[in-house]
Amino acid sequence: MGALSFSYICFMAQAYGASVQTVYNTLQDLTNKDQQGFITELEFNRFAPIAQLNIYNRFFDELKDSNRMSRAGFNPVRDKQRTKRILEDLSYFSKKQNVTKNSTLLAFEKPTDLSRIISMSTFGDVLLDQSTKSPIELCYDEEKIDRILANNLSAPSEDFPVALISDHIHVFPTVIKKIEVRYYKYPGSRGVDGSRNVNSLPPIYDTSANTYRDFELPQHYTSDLVYEIGKMAGLNLRDTDVIKVTGEEMTLRQQAETF
Repeated sequence: MGALSFSYICFMAQAYGASVQTVYNTLQDLTNKDQQGFITELEFNRFAPIAQLNIYNRFFDELKDSNRMSRAGFNPVRDKQRTKRILEDLSYFSKKQNVTKNSTLLAFEKPTDLSRIISMSTFGDVLLDQSTKSPIELCYDEEKIDRILANNLSAPSEDFPVALISDHIHVFPTVIKKIEVRYYKYPGSRGVDGSRNVNSLPPIYDTSANTYRDFELPQHYTSDLVYEIGKMAGLNLRDTDVIKVTGEEMTLRQQAETF
């Protein structure tokens, strides 16, 4: 692997998220035997998006666990701090998008990079410092939405709309033509020029072209990315040393977070 210019390395230090080259170089140091290097760029590009997605998905598991422990009264101060940290990390992926109803589908199409919906509202303006938007209640149960629509007392209105989240977004009453969706998007990557690739498609690292796209996870997840990719690389290579080192490190980190 050729050396990169000083200006290129300086740019990486200022990157939005965890540096892809820092992760790659660390993995090379971890797996290198006799200076041969077991993780190729092709392998790295195959594992990296999956590793990032695995860590991202754990945010929601940790958030659920933290909220459950907090409700149960176990160390509420610590759980509150843990929840705050997770929400801060998730804020990197928070996004808002206005969606217009598809006249052919008679429904709203989900944003292509949508992972989980945070909230939804009708599209409105601000008049006399008052928002004309109405929050939309979210429903994921078709039987429940049928009961709501069949009940005159609970029937949705423009002031109290309801949305069924399925393959598309169905908003009731159907006269609503435009909505605002706040959501967490899937983790993507950012290129050298600052542009985003929301699909996080490989290759994210190409030394031959001297280009890369940094991870979108915050920089403090650099070590997690190293361990996650190293674990997958060890399994792929059947390298017990790599599996042992990454596995032990991850176990120590998880134990430290438990106490």
